[in-house]
Amino acid sequence: MPRSWIRPSIVLLVVVGLLALPSAGIAQPQAEQTPTAEGTGGAAATVDLLATQAAVEALRNGANAVDAAVVAAAVLGVVEPFSCGIGGGGFMVIRTAGGKVTTIDHRETAPAAMHPGSFINPATGTPLPFAEARWSGLSAGVPGTVEGWDEALQRYGTMSLGEALQPAIEIARDGFLVDQIFFGQIQGNVDFFDDITSTRALYLDPDGTPRDVGTTFPNPDMARTYERIAYLGAKGFYRGAVADAMVNAVQSPPLTPTANHVWRPGVMTMRDLHTYVAPERTPTKVSYRGLDVYGMGPPSSGGSTDGEALNILEGFTLSPADRARAFHLFIEASRLSFADRGAFLADPDFFPVPLTGLLSDSFAAERRALINPTQATPSPVAPGNPHPHNTPGQAAATALTGGGTTHLTVSDSDGNVVSYTFTIESIGGNGIVVPGWGFLLNNELTDFDFGSPLHPNKVEGGKRPRSSMSPTIVLEDDEPLLAFGSPGGSMIITTVLQVLLDRLDLGATLPGAIAAPRASQRNTTTTVAEPAFVSSMLGQQLASQYLQPFSTTPEIGAVTGIEFLGNGRVLAAAEPTRRGGGSAMVEAPG
Repeated sequence: MPRSWIRPSIVLLVVVGLLALPSAGIAQPQAEQTPTAEGTGGAAATVDLLATQAAVEALRNGANAVDAAVVAAAVLGVVEPFSCGIGGGGFMVIRTAGGKVTTIDHRETAPAAMHPGSFINPATGTPLPFAEARWSGLSAGVPGTVEGWDEALQRYGTMSLGEALQPAIEIARDGFLVDQIFFGQIQGNVDFFDDITSTRALYLDPDGTPRDVGTTFPNPDMARTYERIAYLGAKGFYRGAVADAMVNAVQSPPLTPTANHVWRPGVMTMRDLHTYVAPERTPTKVSYRGLDVYGMGPPSSGGSTDGEALNILEGFTLSPADRARAFHLFIEASRLSFADRGAFLADPDFFPVPLTGLLSDSFAAERRALINPTQATPSPVAPGNPHPHNTPGQAAATALTGGGTTHLTVSDSDGNVVSYTFTIESIGGNGIVVPGWGFLLNNELTDFDFGSPLHPNKVEGGKRPRSSMSPTIVLEDDEPLLAFGSPGGSMIITTVLQVLLDRLDLGATLPGAIAAPRASQRNTTTTVAEPAFVSSMLGQQLASQYLQPFSTTPEIGAVTGIEFLGNGRVLAAAEPTRRGGGSAMVEAPG
């Protein structure tokens, strides 16, 4: 059956020379890092060569995509500790070989003692500034990553959690090379890292400077943490010595005598850790140009906001011959969907998210009618009213069972696909390394709207803060076509939407869509864009012809993804330059 989405006329062919990986351990890179790889069998794309290698080696040894995704994620927790790790949480979208699409929600939760006034300064009655809220025990949510990995493996994997952690244990024990990105992320946080005894000891030299680029960085405490989890399972993290140390670090941040900031204590308890669950949830789904686009539902706003924007855009004919018009409509659709995101997205266990209304074609038609096809909207727009379009009894994504960010994408030859975004929120999380165990805690609770006690995303005990993570899987005739995602805070949503626009409507290859300069409209007066976008012919045309105003930011997102080319061939792709460039590999290159 003919499709209205655009296939590129030339398939990108990349010949990648990859050295064979050893069967035991991966202490240092065994191949040159490349952002694009094509071949057959399984594939993986991450921000780091060691993680990608570990995933592909697992696939070659018989693991499925879920196993390999956890293998890669555990490695990223070692080598990308300022963006992700076991001190945080995330969202995993899984397409099984049998055709089921599902998600594992392991977003962090607020400790039970948190309440709408937790981030209010009692002396002034006003919300804490972001930095004061972040660098504290208060900002740490109950970590969900370990429970999420365990749930994914038990439900859809073939490996045990202990088996999946082995490559990461070896890397943590033996060390990895410090690169410029790792150095720079420490450098940007030195003023706070040197306040905390455990963080200073792990990440700073005795003179208070970051570890030098090119040196080997081992983390024996993290190796010991992974070993404990490997031996005891998830309870080795949520109970006993590691849990005790987490609670103590949150309640009494381990300050150095020379600390020059106020670090507020948090309220996390052992009971909060003992009762954490990672539910399996129904994904969001919209049809776009004859394709099925699956994403993450509440408490993430990624799937719903991207889905609403796609529904709005589907009412327009978009053409590579008029990229400026397509991007004008992309900007305006993003503006409208972000207005609705701000009003209606929160933890579905605490707020009745009108998800079916937000993703309905009739609501999209209402919102689409507000777009001026020839001129930018001059100011932020008000949210719409999705409730009349909502299906009774289907207010939100439902659980199938009771009870600084990175993205990786993995597939296997049987048809299992994983699109996985996980995080500790800001680069460096809340800045507190758990003493003796080598991992940073998150600052995810700053994702709550702590300035309004009436907001759907207000702080409440046990609640999951609204997220922007948007791991995505696209199917064509029930078979995988694309899987990808990105870090980048709320700009994750527009990054994913722009890649979909470029790839499905404007004829770009997946590597081309990933590499292209980006813009992000989140219902603000100006559209934030990378300098290369603003200075491009496209950016100049948007500004002059459509009166789109821009402001700049150095970098937006860092995508990794896989495209399924048919006949068993796959194309894995990652960023060529953003965040230092990513790594893509396939089982059988060629």
